[in-house]
Amino acid sequence: MIDLYLSMMKRYKQFAPILISDFEVLKWQHPVHNHNHYELIYIRHGSGIHFINSVPMKYQQGNVFLLGPEEEHYFEVIEKTRFIYLKFTDVYIHQHNIINSTVKHLEYLIKSRETHHSGFNLSPVDQTTVDLLFEVIISLKNDLMRNEQVIWMQVLALSEILQRNLPEIKTSMNRSRDMQAIFCYIHKHIYNPENLKAAVMARHFHITSDYMGPYFKRNTGTTLRKYIGEYRNSLIRKRLHSGRFTLKQLAAEFGLTDESHISKLLKNN
Repeated sequence: MIDLYLSMMKRYKQFAPILISDFEVLKWQHPVHNHNHYELIYIRHGSGIHFINSVPMKYQQGNVFLLGPEEEHYFEVIEKTRFIYLKFTDVYIHQHNIINSTVKHLEYLIKSRETHHSGFNLSPVDQTTVDLLFEVIISLKNDLMRNEQVIWMQVLALSEILQRNLPEIKTSMNRSRDMQAIFCYIHKHIYNPENLKAAVMARHFHITSDYMGPYFKRNTGTTLRKYIGEYRNSLIRKRLHSGRFTLKQLAAEFGLTDESHISKLLKNN
């Protein structure tokens, strides 16, 4: 039954690095679907229900959603809604030869999107800024080729704002062992190997270093070391596939010894 459902679900494919769409509807026209790209969705006005992976959540004016290729979703419109979509691929993320801290924020958002499926809880000041940034994006949509660099600057600005509005990784005792907090910590510190040592993580979450590894494996079915390695390697592979980064650049970015360390990691996974 599940296989039949997956085979029937529509998959939208995008080949352009970036697309922008702006539309208003009284009734949602698309079936439940997933896609081969990422989507930043902004609710300019209106309300209704957003179903992500079959989980319903209310949406309203000002909400921002970030979806990845594996997410299946659709909307149920209750009040006429204006949607603004910014759709981009991995190629768009890795279009430059330098990965700065803001791009890392975007990668962190993409990986940790399960923490904000209900929409970002923006501060009033940041909400105003996000509103204005999407207005700028709309003004640029009719000439994507000419405006690509300017659009990219808006994407980076949005990433910076949304990242700082993610739920902070709590270190209080009632949150210290929460798996989502551990995942967020790993995604945030993937470029700093020293911070991902079991002993360092254990101190951060107020548990013993001997307990950290077994706790992670019991809750995930895999070891802490393997999860970190697979996530790091997925980021490295995406950069390599873009053809814009050398092994030396990647080794420096991820705090690894040298190019041979990168080659060894990829060979063993």
